[in-house]
Amino acid sequence: MRILALVPGGIGDQILFFPTLDDLKQSYPESQIDVIVEPRSKGAYRVCKSVRDVLTYDFKDANSLADWGNLLGIMRDREYEAVISLGQRWTVGLLLWLTGIPKRVGYAGNGAIFLSDPIPLKTEQYAAQMYHDLLQGMDITTPFKGISINVPKTDIDEAEAEQQRLEVAESGYILIHGGSSQLAQIKGIDKIYPTNYWQEIISELQQKQPNLPVVIVKGPEDAPWVNQIKESSPDIKVVTPRDVGKLAAMIAGANLM
Repeated sequence: MRILALVPGGIGDQILFFPTLDDLKQSYPESQIDVIVEPRSKGAYRVCKSVRDVLTYDFKDANSLADWGNLLGIMRDREYEAVISLGQRWTVGLLLWLTGIPKRVGYAGNGAIFLSDPIPLKTEQYAAQMYHDLLQGMDITTPFKGISINVPKTDIDEAEAEQQRLEVAESGYILIHGGSSQLAQIKGIDKIYPTNYWQEIISELQQKQPNLPVVIVKGPEDAPWVNQIKESSPDIKVVTPRDVGKLAAMIAGANLM
């Protein structure tokens, strides 16, 4: 069976959707599962073992009819037998109907008329469990088991080499990730804990755990925040993972995050 999942949103949304993909693959082990995600989220699938192809489409862009037509063409050409969508807009439902895919699973709502299997949306649930409910449309009743990821051995090896470089392989370390994305800041979502509070936390950690180095994760947009922390705590170590797999491996190796 060829199955497609439309998963708009950021990397966090993708990871929350992993349990759904894993149980889908477990229930249909011979299936080929593809996903369509926003370009910014493609890297999440480095740590997902259940997906074959990751296609990209900017759902939030001001897409023209030609853009939607191209996406429709891709979905038709691959001859999927089932599609699962997190999108709730009626336009997404219409798109799925136009693909001719016989089994179309999504949330009941504005576009439910275009779905073969609309599933009630229970927003009071944990998001990963809410996504997992969509499996009901695939006749899967496996209980939600939580999130797991599959970190490639090459990423584990690189993280271990980085720990050696930082001289924390023997001592262990405390890992801190306190940055935010420019997109969140543009939207007015202040997700950054104030720097002075972080400085207090780091100082207290160093007093209570003097033999456990503190390592800060520096993302692509975290330079200003990291530089401020380094000014007050110059002995802080900094790691810059190249992708989600390397970050996951560094998290796994930490004594505390």
